[in-house]
Amino acid sequence: MLHKSLQSSRWGQMSLYEQMANIGSEYERAKRWKEKGSEKLFWGAVDRMLELLDMTIDDKRWHNHRLKELCRLREMVLDELLDEDTRMTDFSKYFMQFSWIAR
Repeated sequence: MLHKSLQSSRWGQMSLYEQMANIGSEYERAKRWKEKGSEKLFWGAVDRMLELLDMTIDDKRWHNHRLKELCRLREMVLDELLDEDTRMTDFSKYFMQFSWIAR
């Protein structure tokens, strides 16, 4: 567990916007490290992003119409970050909207 302090209570107190903004920060780090060719830092950011996304998916507050979108987001973000041949959707704008709202 990379985010031990968040798991206990803080993550569950954050709004969906705050959770998604934090996930987006790790997504941006992963993208940046991939572009710079730093495999170790890339995988660290991917691991942190997935952990935060999984904690959001596990958050019972979002077990409604949002759950399907969160699970699909996890799949699509991984496809984009791990696919070497095809440039898929860039989720920067998607996550940036959550950062603006969370502020």
